[in-house]
Amino acid sequence: MSLKLMTLMLCVFGITTGEFVIAGILPDIAHDLVVSIPAAGLLVTAYAIGMIVGGPVMTALTARFARKPLIVALLVIVVVGNLASGLAPVYPVLFVARIVTALVTATFFANAIVIAASTAPEGKQASTVSKLVFGMNLSMMLGAPLGTFIGNNFGWRATFYAISAVCLLGLLLVLRFVPDVGSSTPGTSAVAELRVFGNPSLQLAIVITAVANMGLLIVFTYFAPLLTDLTGFAAGTVPVLLLLYGVGAAVGNFVGGWLSDRALMPSQVGLLGLLALGLVAMWAVSGNIVLTAVMVFLIGAMGFSVIPGMQTRVLNTASAAPTLAIAVNASAYQLAAALAGWLGGRVIDSGLGLKSVYLTSAAVTVLGILLSCYAWLRDRTAARPGARRRRPGPERRRPEARRRGPGALPPVRPGPAGCTAHRHNGRKQWLVRPPWPRGNGPKRTSAPTRWSSSRPATRTPSTARDTRRGPSGSTGASSRTRCGWASWTGRSSSG
Repeated sequence: MSLKLMTLMLCVFGITTGEFVIAGILPDIAHDLVVSIPAAGLLVTAYAIGMIVGGPVMTALTARFARKPLIVALLVIVVVGNLASGLAPVYPVLFVARIVTALVTATFFANAIVIAASTAPEGKQASTVSKLVFGMNLSMMLGAPLGTFIGNNFGWRATFYAISAVCLLGLLLVLRFVPDVGSSTPGTSAVAELRVFGNPSLQLAIVITAVANMGLLIVFTYFAPLLTDLTGFAAGTVPVLLLLYGVGAAVGNFVGGWLSDRALMPSQVGLLGLLALGLVAMWAVSGNIVLTAVMVFLIGAMGFSVIPGMQTRVLNTASAAPTLAIAVNASAYQLAAALAGWLGGRVIDSGLGLKSVYLTSAAVTVLGILLSCYAWLRDRTAARPGARRRRPGPERRRPEARRRGPGALPPVRPGPAGCTAHRHNGRKQWLVRPPWPRGNGPKRTSAPTRWSSSRPATRTPSTARDTRRGPSGSTGASSRTRCGWASWTGRSSSG
C-alpha cells in the first residue's frame, strides 16, 4: 500500500472515529454538561443532518478548487472543530462544533476517494476505494472502542483531543505525501456542477446506494436488542459481537473491492443476493447463540462488500463532477440510515415482533437487487453494437418511404440484375451503373443509366444522340440530359 493511500486512510480513520465515538461517551457528556440523555442524543442527529445537507452544498461550492489545498483546509476545520468540542463549556457550543465538523466530513471523504481513484492503476479503482474505506472499518473496530476507553478513564474531553491529534498527524502527512491533483472542472460554477445529476445512470446509482444498504442498516440500528432480547446474549457480549461484525466488514470490504475490479455489476448483484440470503438465515437461526455469532461475522462481510463497487459506479457515471456525486452518495447513505431506524421502529411497533426485522431487511435488500439488475441491463443495452444507432434522415431513406398515408406508393420489386429499383412520377425505373468508374469513361455515360419499363418505346428529343444499346431487353433511344444522365426509355421483353 502506498504512503499516499495510507495517509488518506489515516485521515478517514480519524474523522469517522469522531462520528462513531459519540455513542460511547454520550452519558458522560450528558452528566458533565447537565443535559438529559435525549438532548445529548441530538448530537448524533445534528451530525447526520450536517452530513446529509451540508456535504453536497460544501462540495458544490468548493468544486473549482484544487483538491490537495482543499483537503488541507478541510482537515484544519476538522482539527479546530474537535478541539472546540473538547473545550466546549456549555452544550450549545458543543452542538455548533459538531455541526461544523459534520459539514466538511462528506466533502473530505468525497475528495479523498476521487484522489485515490484518479491516481490508481487502470482497473484497480474499486480495490483502491476499498482500502480507503478500510479506514472507516478501523474506526468502527478500533477507533470507537479506543475513544470510549479514553473517555471513561480520562474524561470525554480527552477523547476529542485525541481525535484532533490524529487528524493533525494526517494533515502533516497529506502535505508530505499526497500529490497535488487539480479539480476535474476548473473554473466551473456550482450550478454547472449540479447538471451532472441530470444523468439517469447517476440518479439510479445513488438510489441503489440508499436502498441496497438500508436493509443492513435496519439490522445494525437494532443490533443490541436483536442479540440480547431475541437471541439471548448477555449485554456484556454486545461489544465483542460488534468487534466481530467490524472484522467481517473489513474482510468483506477488501473482497468486494477485488471482485468489483473484475466484474462491477455482476459482483454487486451477486453480493447483494448473498446479503439477502444471509439476513433470511439470521431470521432462521436467531434462537441459536453459536450460529447467530457466525452470521454476525458473515453479515458484516457481505454488507460491506458492496460498498467499494457502489462508490466506483458513482465515479464512473459522474465523470464531469465526481466529487459532488460522491458527496451526494454519502448523504444518501446517511439518509438511508435515518430511514432505516424509522422503518425498523414501525415494524417492531406493528406487533410483528423483533424477529420480523430480519425479514424486513431482506425484503428491502431484494428491492436493491432489482434496481441493480435494472442498472446492469441498462449498461448492457447501451454497450450493445448499434443500440444507439441514429435513425436515418429523409435523405437516407428510399424515395417511396418519404410519402406516407393513404397515398403512399407500394414497395417496388427487384429489377434486372445490376439495377436498383425505385419509383418516380408513378413509373417503375431502374438505375444502372456503367462498368467503369465515374468520370473515367465517356462523358455522356459516366453517370448511371435510367430505364423505364412502364411506357411504350418513345423517342426523347435530344441534342446529342446515343446509339448504344440500353439495358438487356430494352428498345428505344436515349438522350443525354442536362444533368449528364443517359436516359433510356423502352419496354422490357420480360416487363
